[in-house]
Amino acid sequence: MTKETFGNKKVPYVCTPLTGKTKEEVLAQLETILLQEPDLIEWRADFLTEISDGELVLDLVQKMKAKTDIPLLFTIRAEHEGGEKISLTKEEKVELISDVCKETDIDFVDFETSNEEKYIKKLREVSKGNNKQLILSYHNFSETPDNEEFVKRAKKADLFGADIVKLAVMPNSKEDVHRLLELTKIIDDMLDVPVVTMSMGHIGGLSRIIGWAYGSIITFGVGVELSAPGQIPVKKLKEAIKLTQELVPAWE
Repeated sequence: MTKETFGNKKVPYVCTPLTGKTKEEVLAQLETILLQEPDLIEWRADFLTEISDGELVLDLVQKMKAKTDIPLLFTIRAEHEGGEKISLTKEEKVELISDVCKETDIDFVDFETSNEEKYIKKLREVSKGNNKQLILSYHNFSETPDNEEFVKRAKKADLFGADIVKLAVMPNSKEDVHRLLELTKIIDDMLDVPVVTMSMGHIGGLSRIIGWAYGSIITFGVGVELSAPGQIPVKKLKEAIKLTQELVPAWE
């Protein structure tokens, strides 16, 4: 289904985030981002001040979908994994994501595997029942876990039925970045579902450019504002990826 979503485009698919705090800011950012022609747009709804207004959220999703055919990813990033502080309880957040799956034309939703099992299972059921793809993710802003832990996190997402497994970690050395790329190849070979990985921060930028060569299908670039440390502007990211693919075509 992932390939069908992106048509004939080749990996990596470039995703850029929307981080507006108001309806007006979100839609204005969208207009700017559309000019940069990303392959995927992520709405980081945890930045929205009025996220407790469910009708507003649903209406915004539909307004965005009406403006573009580019696939849209809906995310309320958990505060403990780098998201903004929001007014919703855990139950209310899960209900809102469920409503987005049921009542809008969203393409993807993201949810962290660090959440309670009952919530992960519910969103797996709801997303699948409404033909939405579920990204199960893990973010570590402190370190790159050891190899065993990293693989364990990937397997957990796969066990819960993720359509895409995502792992984003912080390197404390260049060696961590190299290890992340090697682990990407390992889990891509291990799992039957697509994998997305990245090293965050300044020294992790290399992974955003060449991660595709190790099996990571999506990379994140800045459209207007950063949603995670180390993101590269979309234009520069596309140029760098194109150059590497032209110079090393055997990797494609």
